[in-house]
Amino acid sequence: MAKAIVDQATSKEPTPDPYAGKKPAAVELGQLGGQKGGKARAEKLTAKQRSEIAKKAAKARWAGSSD
Repeated sequence: MAKAIVDQATSKEPTPDPYAGKKPAAVELGQLGGQKGGKARAEKLTAKQRSEIAKKAAKARWAGSSD
């Protein structure tokens, strides 16, 4: 894995633009919505709702495989 990282970092090939072929205005709007989405959702939830969501997430994390 380390070799792959070094090879990629020292590669002469230019990295492809992830936004190639997309409208810059649409990309900007998409990023804006993603930056404020979680915060806006948290402000709308009650303390009880946030607690229930957190409990469900913790349960899902701990329900994973036991190696």
